[in-house]
Formats: sequence, C-alpha cells, structure tokens
Amino acid sequence: MSFDNVYAALTGDGDARWAFGTGFSDPLAGVEMTPADDALAGYCLMLGDDALVMSHRLQEWITRAPELEDEVAIANIALDLLGQARLLLARTGRDEDELAFHRDAAEFRNVRLAEIPGGDFAHLVVRLLAFSTWRLAVMDRLRLSSDTVLAAIAAKSVKELTYHRDYAARWAVRLGDGTEESHRRMRRALDEVWPYTADLFAADPVESAPFAVDPATVRAEFDQVIAEVLGQATLPAPPDAGKAVPRGEHTGALHPLLEELQSVARALPEATW
Repeated sequence: MSFDNVYAALTGDGDARWAFGTGFSDPLAGVEMTPADDALAGYCLMLGDDALVMSHRLQEWITRAPELEDEVAIANIALDLLGQARLLLARTGRDEDELAFHRDAAEFRNVRLAEIPGGDFAHLVVRLLAFSTWRLAVMDRLRLSSDTVLAAIAAKSVKELTYHRDYAARWAVRLGDGTEESHRRMRRALDEVWPYTADLFAADPVESAPFAVDPATVRAEFDQVIAEVLGQATLPAPPDAGKAVPRGEHTGALHPLLEELQSVARALPEATW
C-alpha cells in the first residue's frame, strides 16, 4: 500500500482524507506495541478480513450511487473500513500487503455478509445497516480489550462506525417509508441479506479469549437497534436468519472478488507500493 508503515498512515498535518467522521489523529500514540501471540493475531485477522472485504464491496459502488453526496459518503465509509483493515492486519505481526493480496479465498476469515454479491441500492443499505450495527457493538466493547493496541484501534473504529450505522439507518427509513417501489425493494433486500446475519453471532473459539468479544453478547443490542430502525422505516421484522456458518466457509462470490482486489499486486509481484 502507499505507506511504508501502516501506523504512519494515520498521522499528518491538515490531512482530511478520513472525512466521514474522523481525522488523522494517531490512535496508537503512547500505546506500547507488544508482539501478538497466535490467538491475538488470529482474532485481528478475522476482524481485518471483515473490514477489507466489506470495503471492497462498498468501493464497487463508486460511480453507481444515486447522488454525488452518496458517492462521497460511500467512498469514505469504504476508506474508513480499509483503514481499520490495515491496522488490524498489521497487528497480526505479518505483512499487511501479503495478507491482503497474496492469500487465496480459503485462507480468508471474514463473515459471509461482507462478501455476498451486491444488488441494488436497497441491498447496499440493508447490508451496511446489519454490518455496521454488529461491528459497532463489537468494537465498542473492544475498547476495554486487555490488548492495549486492539483497544486503541477499537476506539478509533467506534467513531467511524457510528457514522456508518447512522448513514445506513437514515437511508433505511427514507427508502422503507418512501414510495411503494422503494419499500418493495427494501423488503426484498431484507429477504436477500438477512440469512447471512446468523453468522455474525456464531462464536469462533478465539473469541473466548480475554482480549476478544464474544459476539453472542452483542446480539441483544443488535436486535434492539435493527427493530427500532425497521419500525421507523415501516418495514416488517426480518426473516429468520437460519443456521449460522462458521468463519472460513465462504460463498462462491469471494473468489471473483479477490481476483479483482488482488489482480494488480499479483500481476506485478515485485512492484513497490
């Protein structure tokens, strides 16, 4: 990527590239960078993959958003998640570019919600609402992580994810309580997206560690927020999410997504970014 050191990418005077909610203050200033053991590295890899894959899906909407304002907002949300991915992948102690560009689909640990193919704008709104509501609840609790680096990353992420969830919620209400057609599309998007939300609360063994958050503990908050948004949007309760699929199992959509994401790095393996 464009910086030699991922943490150096978060500093700079007057740089406002993280416009959707945060600036470039260094979240790790004064935090001791202790080595990550295998369990912590594995947990950060999971969270980093979620952000990286979701970021790529959002970037696919550049030039496709309904208005210029949304073009900018979606691009900035994608950049926020890309920044989170860089911090988390770097926390594994491995090379972030190697992890992002030179792993096969079977090695990725993201939830399926992040990778499923995009649909219309209603589909984007429902997916982002579910993803940001869940991730915000997790990151909010991770601010108390026993790993001080992960806690600092989470504190920065909470500020960003609050804006992401608000953006998705406002659009959900606008579309759900809008025209007959927009309401119909939101209902269809709920049917398409919601089965994948079961995966969000299926705990991986590493999530029982003291530095992690058991996703089951955020379920009540997730359900409450979603119910409130859908109520204001005049949308029915989402369909039964069904059986959860553990991390490491993917849809057929991840392979072509990675082919696009990794194409330049794999075609020019000796290039300096």
